[in-house]
Amino acid sequence: MDIRNDIREFLTSRRARLTPADVGLPDFGGRRRVAGLRREEVALVAGMSVEYYIRLERGNATGVSDAVLDGIARALQLDDAELNHLHDLVRAANDGRAPSRRKPRSRTQTLRPGMQQLLDAMHGVPAVVQNGRLDVIGINALGRALFAEMLEDHRTPANFARYLFLDPRAHRFYRHWDDSAQQIVALLRSEAGRTPRDRSLTDLVGELATRSEPFRTLWASHDVREHRTGTKDVTHPVVGDLDLSFEALDISAERGLQLIAFSAEPGSPTSDALRLLASWTAADAPTNAEVT
Repeated sequence: MDIRNDIREFLTSRRARLTPADVGLPDFGGRRRVAGLRREEVALVAGMSVEYYIRLERGNATGVSDAVLDGIARALQLDDAELNHLHDLVRAANDGRAPSRRKPRSRTQTLRPGMQQLLDAMHGVPAVVQNGRLDVIGINALGRALFAEMLEDHRTPANFARYLFLDPRAHRFYRHWDDSAQQIVALLRSEAGRTPRDRSLTDLVGELATRSEPFRTLWASHDVREHRTGTKDVTHPVVGDLDLSFEALDISAERGLQLIAFSAEPGSPTSDALRLLASWTAADAPTNAEVT
């Protein structure tokens, strides 16, 4: 991945969505060659010289301080996920100027037996452990039942992004497919900023960009997002519509992994459907897909 180009396109895309009025500046009219704020307007609000900002937007991140990035975040009205992404991009750009002492990141990850034991003990909720590439690293029985179609992929580990963009059944499974697609690409963009030298991530992005036009369009938007909490509305092929809430928890002992647990409002149709799915899972357990 080209970090300089990513910095340039990320800042340009954030600048394009704002007007002078959005940042408290007068608009003296005149034709604008591109949408959004001009570079000099960003520099003014950020409290830096125009030349310095232009240098950064061109991808030259040498010596850029946290205070400078905070000023840019204020000017471009970045949220926490976007600010963290900008910090990650600048850090990656500067790391790339020196020989890396880091070991190459492993293409495969495994879950500690104790963590899998915890997942297996979560009988009433679907639970998944995933990495930043959205690979499924661990899953419990109810999770396997919920995401059974995705787990049928012959490639391991199963991957949420690959399923959503390349499996036609995903359009039926995700009731708000467009929203889910935006979320997944934004999560991959964030991970790309954190780990730009992850070969497995680069391969995944290349595969999706080659085979999916919606992915290419969303990837070009440079939107980023953190995965903490939210809702997921799906249609399961066995129990029908499920309106799920999820909480994502970082696993402190496993760098880069998150545990995502899905739940339903007590007494709701979704809660009843999850109990039915759990019963179906118990009866049909030998046919469930396995995660390796």
